[in-house]
Amino acid sequence: MNTPLHTPLPYPQTPQSARAWFFDNGVCIAEWARALGLNYQRVRDFFRQAQNPKGARGEAHRAAIALGLKPAPERTEYPPRKIEARRAA
Repeated sequence: MNTPLHTPLPYPQTPQSARAWFFDNGVCIAEWARALGLNYQRVRDFFRQAQNPKGARGEAHRAAIALGLKPAPERTEYPPRKIEARRAA
């Protein structure tokens, strides 16, 4: 069963609407982050505006997608880089 605790927020969101979602649904941000396997501090950074709101890489990127601040990528696998392909040959 998917409860609000185990559900990413729907896209699109703003930091203000994401915070309101937690309040409206009675969900603790720390528990939500833990349930989705995210670093709590990265999630809080979006609310404090300390993190680049785009969430460019790594844990910040995953947090931005889960918070609904960024759309989920359409593909997760990318072709190998040309340098890696040359080394394998």
